[in-house]
Amino acid sequence: MGVLSYGGADYEFSDRLLAHVQVVITTKLRRRESFALSWIRDGDGGRETIWVDNGLPIRFRYDDGVIAPLNREWLESLMDGTHRPNGLLVTPEPAASPAAKGKS
Repeated sequence: MGVLSYGGADYEFSDRLLAHVQVVITTKLRRRESFALSWIRDGDGGRETIWVDNGLPIRFRYDDGVIAPLNREWLESLMDGTHRPNGLLVTPEPAASPAAKGKS
């Protein structure tokens, strides 16, 4: 399990999901763009949202030291989500399309 530390709180995600979320967050913050980040909580099915901006330190911590290849389709979908009025809702990884298999 990976951990996103932000605003004095820790949020657990799978390492794979966190790696993709990290790319989106760092890309947006480099552009000085703030956004809402939401996800469905495991267990109770509730939703949690944090406001992400450059004003707070952020840390990504992974259990696995190996960086797995990233899914470009998933990254594009997540980045597109940051432009919605309610911000980015983390979604499950889409199945790889036949054209995308073998690429990273």
